[in-house]
Amino acid sequence: MFIKKNTCIVSVTLISLFIFSCSYFKKEKSDEVVARVYGKYLDKTDLLSIVPKELNPKDSEIVVRNYINSWIKLNLLLHKAEENLTKDQKNFDIQLEDYRNSLITYAYEKELIRQKLDTVVTEEQIKNYYNKNEKDFLLRDNIVKVLYVKTPLKTPALWKVKMWCKSVNPKDRALLEEYCREYAENYFLDDESWLLFDDVLKEIPIKTYDQENYLMNHTFIEIQDAESNYFVNIKGFKIKESVSPLSFERDNVRNIIINKRKIDLVNEMEKQVLKDAAKNKDFEIYEKKQKK
Repeated sequence: MFIKKNTCIVSVTLISLFIFSCSYFKKEKSDEVVARVYGKYLDKTDLLSIVPKELNPKDSEIVVRNYINSWIKLNLLLHKAEENLTKDQKNFDIQLEDYRNSLITYAYEKELIRQKLDTVVTEEQIKNYYNKNEKDFLLRDNIVKVLYVKTPLKTPALWKVKMWCKSVNPKDRALLEEYCREYAENYFLDDESWLLFDDVLKEIPIKTYDQENYLMNHTFIEIQDAESNYFVNIKGFKIKESVSPLSFERDNVRNIIINKRKIDLVNEMEKQVLKDAAKNKDFEIYEKKQKK
């Protein structure tokens, strides 16, 4: 039993509820009690909706036991609070009304956004916003444009890999890609995309305590450890706290534009509601009369 027997204020009757069968979920008697806390009772019918139908009997039993334990604990704490708080301390009418109002208005705003929000953001809109707010997009980390290849130690023609990694010839890039598909353990050949340098360091055993200085003094890196060869061509880099490139911020800018549209849509709705209500005299403000 999970509640001590000497706790006289709580009595729990499980009967056949925890037999390895789901038969106890059938609504046989609405007044069949499985737990009590003071004057509150938990009926077997209250448990019908808490267990997913696809759950096996053993897991169903665990779910039910946990629910009963939680129900008992909650109601014991509520009873204790009721006993020890004053009437004013237990009065949450204003807070509950405010919370309800917030939920209702939020649900309305959410539905308004779902129906009317324009989520299409063009490349021109992204560029315009970025150019006007470029100073807001500062890098928090160092980023790089990089090409790297990781191969097993005894991979053939490593000298060619090194040559291809350094080459800007499209034919060499095609040969490198073909080679990587056959021999490489890992590789990244999209040297037009920006990556976090920290992410690159997770893939390549470069040891440095000063990333900025390292990037300024290294363009091609060839490393070997106990298991693998690493070839890294750093094609470009930007240091943290410098302006982040648009290609790295594109998704971020798009989200900012959409969020601004959400705010504008809600603000416009609120203005229109106030305008219509004023026109129809749906509200009044009563000025307090000055005492003579």
